[in-house]
Amino acid sequence: MSQSDKYPAESGRRRFVKGVVGGAALAGVGAMGSATVNTLTTAGGVGGGSTTAMTIRQTGGPAPRGLPQIPLQVTDDGYIEGIWPETTTITQEGQEVEVAQQELGDSGVTYSGAWFQYCGVESQENIQPGFESDNLFRSASAPPYTWQSDTYSAGDRIHVDDFTDYDEWGNGIGSDGVGKPANVTWRSQDTDASLNVVVIRSTQIEEAAQNDEWLQASTDQGFIAYLNVCTHFCCIPDYKALEESARYDAADGTYCVCHQSTYDPFTLEEALFVARPRPE
Repeated sequence: MSQSDKYPAESGRRRFVKGVVGGAALAGVGAMGSATVNTLTTAGGVGGGSTTAMTIRQTGGPAPRGLPQIPLQVTDDGYIEGIWPETTTITQEGQEVEVAQQELGDSGVTYSGAWFQYCGVESQENIQPGFESDNLFRSASAPPYTWQSDTYSAGDRIHVDDFTDYDEWGNGIGSDGVGKPANVTWRSQDTDASLNVVVIRSTQIEEAAQNDEWLQASTDQGFIAYLNVCTHFCCIPDYKALEESARYDAADGTYCVCHQSTYDPFTLEEALFVARPRPE
């Protein structure tokens, strides 16, 4: 993705820009206001409401919370795939609603597709509970990393063998050896709008997972991933891609050039927000 186009065609940004104001308003509502917001937003939609998600930490700027983590695993043949929660049916406000949610491992954390229901993403077909996909991460078009452009074409599956130098990789932004990234899409083959994701392999995640049940369940071999859509105003952030990020103490983190929101992809925390309902 070039710096001049923060909203690539596959992001779907241009398709849901009219819903951004509503998304920004909902993002600032805490638990005390969730009942009112649910009443206002569930008409004509399902599966929304107060949601607790695991996110990479928001460290600065106007974003109301971190970016939602995508649990992942490395397949037996070395490809990296995001985990999509199991589909089940629940009763919500007197009607049966199909949702995607499950507890991962022994973590005690319920992973839900509602984590990604903000900024218009909830309207995309690839976020619907029953959408069928192989869930493999595939290289995005025009990534900001030379190594990725030299290794993959858009749509190629991402493989663990191409991250062997993750403990020393650098690109002149921030410090070397922090984590090796790739910009990918997820659940996005033959869809109108892609889910834009960043996957990083880092020794920090590898070490933290040794004593953390959630990281043991949601990461693999030092890989971590998150949905790359800023929670402030739905822009597309960058990880270790822009020299400007150093001005905001984010040279080794994730930085959104549009409004200077910053995130730490190596620190996870819970975030409570109101997930927007999916269209019925």
